[in-house]
Amino acid sequence: QVQLVESGGGLVQAGGSLRLSCAASGRSFSGYDMGWFRQAPGKDREFVGRITWSLSTYYVDSVKGRFTISRVNAKNTMYLEMNSLKPEDTAVYYCASKNGVTWNYWGKGTLVTVSS
Repeated sequence: QVQLVESGGGLVQAGGSLRLSCAASGRSFSGYDMGWFRQAPGKDREFVGRITWSLSTYYVDSVKGRFTISRVNAKNTMYLEMNSLKPEDTAVYYCASKNGVTWNYWGKGTLVTVSS
Protein backbone atom coordinates (compact mmCIF):
# COMPACT_ATOMS: atom_id res chain seq x y z
CA GLN A 1 0.00 0.00 0.00
CA VAL A 2 1.43 3.35 -1.08
CA GLN A 3 1.50 5.98 1.65
CA LEU A 4 2.80 9.51 2.00
CA VAL A 5 3.05 10.81 5.55
CA GLU A 6 3.84 14.42 6.38
CA SER A 7 5.38 15.53 9.67
CA GLY A 8 7.05 18.56 11.20
CA GLY A 9 4.17 20.99 11.36
CA GLY A 10 3.48 23.14 14.37
CA LEU A 11 3.17 26.63 15.76
CA VAL A 12 5.89 29.15 14.99
CA GLN A 13 6.24 32.90 15.30
CA ALA A 14 6.45 35.09 12.24
CA GLY A 15 10.00 35.17 10.97
CA GLY A 16 10.69 31.69 12.24
CA SER A 17 11.47 28.44 10.46
CA LEU A 18 10.10 24.94 10.18
CA ARG A 19 11.11 21.85 8.25
CA LEU A 20 8.44 19.52 7.00
CA SER A 21 9.11 15.94 5.98
CA CYS A 22 7.20 13.65 3.66
CA ALA A 23 7.99 9.99 4.11
CA ALA A 24 6.89 7.67 1.35
CA SER A 25 6.33 3.96 1.67
CA GLY A 26 4.96 1.16 -0.44
CA ARG A 27 7.19 1.81 -3.43
CA SER A 28 10.17 3.88 -4.50
CA PHE A 29 9.40 7.45 -5.56
CA SER A 30 12.89 8.20 -6.82
CA GLY A 31 11.75 8.29 -10.44
CA TYR A 32 8.80 10.59 -9.87
CA ASP A 33 8.25 14.26 -9.32
CA MET A 34 7.06 15.13 -5.84
CA GLY A 35 5.48 18.29 -4.57
CA TRP A 36 4.08 20.33 -1.73
CA PHE A 37 0.68 21.93 -1.63
CA ARG A 38 -1.11 23.88 1.07
CA GLN A 39 -4.63 24.81 2.01
CA ALA A 40 -5.33 27.81 4.19
CA PRO A 41 -8.58 28.11 6.15
CA GLY A 42 -11.42 28.98 3.81
CA LYS A 43 -9.25 28.82 0.70
CA ASP A 44 -8.59 26.36 -2.09
CA ARG A 45 -5.59 24.09 -2.04
CA GLU A 46 -2.65 25.74 -3.78
CA PHE A 47 0.60 24.53 -5.27
CA VAL A 48 3.69 25.47 -3.25
CA GLY A 49 6.49 23.80 -5.15
CA ARG A 50 7.83 20.59 -6.62
CA ILE A 51 11.04 18.70 -7.07
CA THR A 52 11.58 16.57 -10.13
CA TRP A 53 13.15 13.14 -10.24
CA SER A 54 16.27 14.94 -11.56
CA LEU A 55 16.25 17.34 -8.56
CA SER A 56 15.08 20.46 -10.37
CA THR A 57 12.85 22.62 -8.19
CA TYR A 58 10.01 24.99 -8.93
CA TYR A 59 8.13 27.28 -6.54
CA VAL A 60 5.12 29.52 -6.45
CA ASP A 61 6.20 33.17 -6.42
CA SER A 62 4.95 33.79 -2.89
CA VAL A 63 7.50 31.38 -1.36
CA LYS A 64 10.50 31.86 -3.66
CA GLY A 65 13.61 32.68 -1.69
CA ARG A 66 12.02 31.51 1.58
CA PHE A 67 11.13 27.85 0.98
CA THR A 68 13.42 25.07 -0.24
CA ILE A 69 12.38 21.61 -1.36
CA SER A 70 14.82 18.73 -1.24
CA ARG A 71 14.66 14.97 -1.35
CA VAL A 72 16.73 12.00 -0.24
CA ASN A 73 15.82 9.16 -2.54
CA ALA A 74 17.66 6.59 -0.44
CA LYS A 75 15.24 7.43 2.37
CA ASN A 76 12.23 7.85 0.06
CA THR A 77 11.72 11.19 1.79
CA MET A 78 11.11 14.75 0.65
CA TYR A 79 11.57 17.89 2.73
CA LEU A 80 10.23 21.43 2.76
CA GLU A 81 12.47 23.91 4.55
CA MET A 82 10.48 27.03 5.36
CA ASN A 83 12.21 30.20 6.51
CA SER A 84 11.04 33.76 7.19
CA LEU A 85 7.56 32.43 7.79
CA LYS A 86 4.63 34.80 7.55
CA PRO A 87 1.13 34.56 9.03
CA GLU A 88 -0.17 34.06 5.50
CA ASP A 89 1.81 30.82 5.31
CA THR A 90 -0.59 29.33 7.86
CA ALA A 91 -2.16 26.28 6.24
CA VAL A 92 -2.35 22.53 6.16
CA TYR A 93 0.60 21.37 4.08
CA TYR A 94 0.29 18.29 1.90
CA CYS A 95 2.85 16.31 -0.02
CA ALA A 96 2.03 14.52 -3.24
CA SER A 97 3.60 12.39 -5.94
CA LYS A 98 3.15 12.98 -9.64
CA ASN A 99 2.66 10.33 -12.29
CA GLY A 100 2.80 12.02 -15.68
CA VAL A 101 0.43 14.98 -15.40
CA THR A 102 -1.52 13.70 -12.42
CA TRP A 103 -0.79 14.17 -8.74
CA ASN A 104 -2.02 10.73 -7.84
CA TYR A 105 -0.77 10.05 -4.32
CA TRP A 106 -1.38 12.42 -1.43
CA GLY A 107 -0.59 12.58 2.24
CA LYS A 108 -3.09 13.60 4.87
CA GLY A 109 -1.38 16.86 5.68
CA THR A 110 0.35 18.60 8.56
CA LEU A 111 -0.76 21.90 10.06
CA VAL A 112 1.53 24.89 10.09
CA THR A 113 0.42 27.89 12.11
CA VAL A 114 2.39 31.13 11.98
CA SER A 115 1.56 33.65 14.67
CA SER A 116 2.07 37.38 14.22
